[in-house]
Amino acid sequence: MDLVTPDLGLLFWTGIVFCTLLFLLAKFAWKPILNAVNEREKSISEALELAEKTREEMKSLKAENDKVLRQAKAERDEILKDAKSTAASMIADAKKQSKEEAKKIVDSARESINAEKASAISDLRSQVASFSIEIAEKVVRGELSSSEKQEALANKLVDDINLN
Repeated sequence: MDLVTPDLGLLFWTGIVFCTLLFLLAKFAWKPILNAVNEREKSISEALELAEKTREEMKSLKAENDKVLRQAKAERDEILKDAKSTAASMIADAKKQSKEEAKKIVDSARESINAEKASAISDLRSQVASFSIEIAEKVVRGELSSSEKQEALANKLVDDINLN
């Protein structure tokens, strides 16, 4: 029970030691401790301000990145649109050109066929004429094989000439 009820001397010396310690702390340690606490508070507030500034910068950078991303997507879409229209026009030009070339080839083939046809008809006519002459020569030889027939033909030709 001695611990619960201290003596008067113990209380006196404890009070003197406490007052001395309080005086020494106030004289030598209180200002450095307050300065350290104030500097710590200042550095914490500066760190919070820096964090807030950094957060704001990150928001602005994110907004700027989003804007750049939207612009890049718009440019990509425009480039794709231009590429598609260019491809479509190139395909249309190629189709038109191939149709023109096909028409030229068909026209050339028709002209070649017509030329070959005319040549074949000419050859056929000359062969028919040749065959006709050969047949007429054979018929005339058969008709003019006797001298009586030759005289009758000569008389007939003379009569035809005289009539004209």
